[in-house]
Amino acid sequence: MQQMQFEKQLTELTQADPIRIQALKCVAELCLPDCYIAAGFVRNLVWDSLHHQPEPTPLNDVDVIYFDSSESNSDRYLEYEQQLRLQMPNLNWQVRNQALMHTRNGDAPYRNSVDAMSYWPEKETAVAIRLNDKLEYECVSAFGLDSLFALKISHNPARPKKLFVSRVEGKNWLATWPLLKVTF
Repeated sequence: MQQMQFEKQLTELTQADPIRIQALKCVAELCLPDCYIAAGFVRNLVWDSLHHQPEPTPLNDVDVIYFDSSESNSDRYLEYEQQLRLQMPNLNWQVRNQALMHTRNGDAPYRNSVDAMSYWPEKETAVAIRLNDKLEYECVSAFGLDSLFALKISHNPARPKKLFVSRVEGKNWLATWPLLKVTF
């Protein structure tokens, strides 16, 4: 029940942000399988809202994930990034086929986009949203949305603690969102 409430809240936050609406429409036009915008695109939106920030925190990049195990061209993502840059050049697009990312990360093959997110260093980053073919917003997460809305930043034991600490410090999240609680 709580998950549905958080999904509704996340959808409402997204619908109130014109840049995010436009980005989701552009990504939907690519018609990629199991495709979402993930990570900071979602996480930052929630944390900004819970910190009552008057302006959205600028996005370093926009992480587009999809899962296509039949894709034979490992550089195809560059074409998708270029298409998105033509539509929204103000955003730093990063598109990655999660069916290929396990080799870079030294993991067993992922089953789908959500499974791939379950290996990301922070649990609250493993969230994503898309505009589906019915023009409905769909939210997914590898670990649920409770801790994201509870203002936590949690280590995912699938990745080294050192990597998690480095990202928390290097990305300056605690300065940007001082109400966050780091959990291991």
